[in-house]
Amino acid sequence: MLRNNRLLSIKFLCVTLSYMSIICGVIFALIMFEVKKARHVKVYQTVSIIPSFLSWVAVGYIVYAMLDPTKGIVNQILGVFGMEKIPWYSEAKYWPVILLISKIWQSVGLGSIIYYAALMGVDAELYEAAEIDGAGRLKKTWYVSIPQIVPIIIIMGILDIGKIFRADFGLFYNVTRNVGALYPATDVIDTYVFRALMTQGNIGMASAVGLFQSVVCFVTLMTTNLIVKKISPENSLF
Repeated sequence: MLRNNRLLSIKFLCVTLSYMSIICGVIFALIMFEVKKARHVKVYQTVSIIPSFLSWVAVGYIVYAMLDPTKGIVNQILGVFGMEKIPWYSEAKYWPVILLISKIWQSVGLGSIIYYAALMGVDAELYEAAEIDGAGRLKKTWYVSIPQIVPIIIIMGILDIGKIFRADFGLFYNVTRNVGALYPATDVIDTYVFRALMTQGNIGMASAVGLFQSVVCFVTLMTTNLIVKKISPENSLF
């Protein structure tokens, strides 16, 4: 259980922080920053941020509609191409990827708005100077836009690292539909404690686990912030 919580949280961190969420959020924000019509920007941002306001219960039903073993959209498409249907809710090996995709889909829109707001605060004279020096759009993005939003990226990264031992209960419980066959890949501390409370009513254990998670997250956050402060003091939280 602790192993799953740690490994999946690290996967979420690597994907959402280092690879997918931050990179996709920054790329989407940079694209929006290049869009000149404010109406189009508002439409794109509204569409991208909608998943952030959906409850994991609703997302769980959406995922089930996609992956239902008999009537799911994905299996229907596989059948059209003559491929065997996949029992998604019986095979745990698929779910780390499914959970990662769900988390990324839910978080990219909100992250891109944060980065877009940071880009809006960049001094226009920097872009004018780069343009005078002959920089095109890509070079202006690489040498002006990205360096200017590095501080906010680092701060978001520190906050994500601070949550490495606290899994998203709604994601792991509702999207997986609490199917026992998936526990080897999806059972984390939060879902385990919830089931223990439902079956045993052990409030003391739940409180102890919550305290353990809070202490570990606090230590991780402080350590990460200290490392950042040693390397780049201006980019640390405090």
